Amino acid sequence: MFEILTFRLASGVDAQTFRALDERIQVEFAYQQPGIIRRTLGRHDDGRWLAFTIWADPESASAAQQAFDESDLGREFAAVATDVAVERFRGAD
Repeated sequence: MFEILTFRLASGVDAQTFRALDERIQVEFAYQQPGIIRRTLGRHDDGRWLAFTIWADPESASAAQQAFDESDLGREFAAVATDVAVERFRGAD
């Protein structure tokens, strides 16, 4: 299961500040979730950001999203990110 999260930084949030938050998200939350295989972050020249995560199964991805949305780190992310969109894709069979 591939998960693509895209977003932009809110006005006034600089990349360095966000990268520090994302490091916390990665270490303190993402890699603590059952079913996570890999997560990485990317940035487009037009200001969009991408968090790409590979999950073992859709259930793990859904459970992690719910836990993140209810967490302090999730609330911190919501305060610095705009235009957030999540897409999930199955692996090609």
